[in-house]
Amino acid sequence: MRGYLSVTGAYWGFTLTDGALRMLVLLHFHQLGYTPFQLAFLFLLYEFFGVVTNLVGGWIGARFGLQRTLFGGLSLQIIALGMLSQLDPEWSLVFSVAYVVAAQGLAGIAKDLTKMSAKSGVKLATPQDKSSTLFHWVAVLTGSKNALKGIGFFVGAFLLQFVGFSAGLLILAAGLAVVLLAVMVYLPGDLTAKQKGLPFQRIFSKDRQVNLLSGARFFLFSARDVWFVVGVPVFLYDVLEWSFMEVGGFLAVWIIGYGVVQSVTPRIIGQSTDGKSHEVSAARLWAFALSAVPAMLAFMVLWMMLPGGGFAPESKSVLSMVIVGGLLLFGLVFAVNSSVHSYLILSFSKAQDVSLNVGFYYMSNAAGRLVGTLLSGLTYQLWGLVGCLAIAALFAALSGAIVVILEAHTHQLRRQDAHPKAL
Repeated sequence: MRGYLSVTGAYWGFTLTDGALRMLVLLHFHQLGYTPFQLAFLFLLYEFFGVVTNLVGGWIGARFGLQRTLFGGLSLQIIALGMLSQLDPEWSLVFSVAYVVAAQGLAGIAKDLTKMSAKSGVKLATPQDKSSTLFHWVAVLTGSKNALKGIGFFVGAFLLQFVGFSAGLLILAAGLAVVLLAVMVYLPGDLTAKQKGLPFQRIFSKDRQVNLLSGARFFLFSARDVWFVVGVPVFLYDVLEWSFMEVGGFLAVWIIGYGVVQSVTPRIIGQSTDGKSHEVSAARLWAFALSAVPAMLAFMVLWMMLPGGGFAPESKSVLSMVIVGGLLLFGLVFAVNSSVHSYLILSFSKAQDVSLNVGFYYMSNAAGRLVGTLLSGLTYQLWGLVGCLAIAALFAALSGAIVVILEAHTHQLRRQDAHPKAL
């Protein structure tokens, strides 16, 4: 329990600064006149290094211990926050962008080292025969993390509006340094035995269940970030003329509500005796339900903004309510999907392989965020919010299609376990 509380506390502290950092960077540079695609580019290395870090980080955690990856992630985030606080408005545009992208790259490494360590730590702290306990602990960790990320969005918007960009970043760095010191004192030794002879080739999963779930995760997070990173925040600020606090507040509420739903997902979908069969089926059903939400929302927004439709400049409040309501519904359905995925990757993994499988799985997660981030800026610049929502619907449907294959494979493995001689 002490190990679980240590990694959870570290993850909480990191997540608060991560959410605040995203909002600070997005709103600050939009205010400076960056285009949607340039804003997306600022997060390029953040997402790209998330892919690399998860792929290699699982091996590092298994080879050298999860304690080192956890401390390393927190330390790199402090460095990234300090770097960004030194940004000089007198620098050229090219150098400023390169500098911010590099700092964001460090933040991306930090995020996924910390996430991989925390999620793997939950598996190792849970009794191996308690699938219901594992689902509950994963849901609590994931849900609370996202609630804190939402609070971080609000904190970032607050700091930008009342303290300023550089001072806000230094406040975040100081707070995270306190968290790092506390975890270094409180963490009870390392979290896992080191596998000194572990070959580097093990970073790639050979488990078909893990590979299929990772593919579904890729499209799930692409579906979220294609509207979430640039499209909706810029639309709310530019078209609907919301303030920084209103944009940050809405995204904060969205993430907090999303986290609350994640934490109670085991109660929403129920649990099977084997810890897999019903959960995989739920992942399929909720993925296709998710696809319907942005498709419907895209149609409504398009109709309201067309000449002769239901939108008029003086009726922005109506469009605001449609978008807010639609995205809150998206968040609810997405949260169930995400929580089930986070449980299944641990359920599919043996204790000795957990950091490797979690690293590979979150590599796909980060790749989905990378693709979604780039498409968010590009799609919004070309086709606006409707285009972002249409692509989100497509990606969510592709996630569900992959889970259909995973479900069939899971059923086959269950029959094989029940009747080994017949097969």
